[in-house]
Amino acid sequence: MGLKVDTSGAVLSFGEILLRICPDGDSNWLKENNLPVYVGGAELNVATALAKWNIESKYFTAMPDNGMSAQLANYMQQRNIDTSGIYYGGSRLGLFFLTKGSDMKHDALIYDRAHSAFAELKPGMINWDEVLKGVRWFHFSAICPALTQQTADLCEEALIAASRLGITISVDMNYRAKLWQYGKDPKEIMPRLVKYCDLIMGNVWASEKMLGVPVTPDVTESGQKSLYLKAALRSSEELMKQYPKCKAVANTFRFDGGKNINYYCALYTDGHLYHSAEYQADTIVDKVGSGDCFMAGLIYSFCNQLAPVEVIDFATAAAFEKLFIWGDATTSTVEQIKEAIKYEN
Repeated sequence: MGLKVDTSGAVLSFGEILLRICPDGDSNWLKENNLPVYVGGAELNVATALAKWNIESKYFTAMPDNGMSAQLANYMQQRNIDTSGIYYGGSRLGLFFLTKGSDMKHDALIYDRAHSAFAELKPGMINWDEVLKGVRWFHFSAICPALTQQTADLCEEALIAASRLGITISVDMNYRAKLWQYGKDPKEIMPRLVKYCDLIMGNVWASEKMLGVPVTPDVTESGQKSLYLKAALRSSEELMKQYPKCKAVANTFRFDGGKNINYYCALYTDGHLYHSAEYQADTIVDKVGSGDCFMAGLIYSFCNQLAPVEVIDFATAAAFEKLFIWGDATTSTVEQIKEAIKYEN
C-alpha cells in the first residue's frame, strides 16, 4: 500500500525562518559595504516551491513582533504562502552566514541562531489544532530538533497533533553537524520523531548518522551508481521495517568532483525501488536549497497522485534545476521542470 494523500487541503511546512548572509570569499563585501541577504530556511524553501507550483502552502515559524517581521510576512504572502499560523514573539530572527558559492556542509558556514524567536518556543505555547486546521500534509526537517532539546520537544508535540488529525507527515533528514551541540546524539532524538512519518527523505549516510541504519563499508562517497542504488534499497527496506507508518523513502545522491556535479535520486515504495536518470553539470550557481526543492518535488508529486516513476523524475529534475538559480528557493515553474526531466535510455 503506497502513500495516499488527501486530495485537498494545505501543506504546512514547520521550521525556522532564516536570513542567509553571503560575504564573498575575496572580502569585496568589506570594501563595498555590501552584504547580499537571502530569505530562507529549509522548510520555507519547501513552502515557497509548493506555492509556486499551485499547491496550497502554509508556513509555521516564529518571528519577533516588529516591522522587519511584517516585511518578511508580506514577502511570503506575495509568494502565495499562508502566514496565518506564524507565532509572533521573542526578540530576534535566526541568521546564518555562508560564503558565496559554498554549500551547507562547508567550513564557510556560521550559524547565529541562539535565542531566536523560534529557538525560544516551548511545548504548550502553540494551539496546534488551530494551526493545523485545513492541513493535509505536515512537513518538517531534522534541522529543528538539532537546535535544542526544547525545539525537539516542540517538534514532537506538533507531530503528535498532526498524527492525531490523520495528516500525512514527511521529514527531510538533513544532517547539520554544527547544530547538534546540546549534548544529544541525533540517534537519541530522531527515531522518536521519524516514527510519525509517512515519507522519509534524505540519503543513506544521514539515515546511518541519525537513525542508526548501517551503510555497508563498500559504499564510500565515490563509486558506481549501481552500488549506491543497492545501498538505497537496503536502507529503505530497513527504514520501512523499523518505522511501520512509513510508506515511501527517497534518497538523493549528489557528488561534487571539483566543479563537476553528478546527481540522481531513488524512491522506494510498494516494495520497489525507482530511480531517476543521472544529471551532470560542469558548473553550478548556488548549492543552497537543492535538497529542499527535491523535497517539495516529492510533496507536489504525491499531492497530485503521480505514479512513483513520475514522482522521482519530477523531484530530481526540480532539485537539479535549483542548482542554477541564485537564492534559497526555486523560481522554476512546473512546466520548466517537466521540460528539464531526463529519462533513462
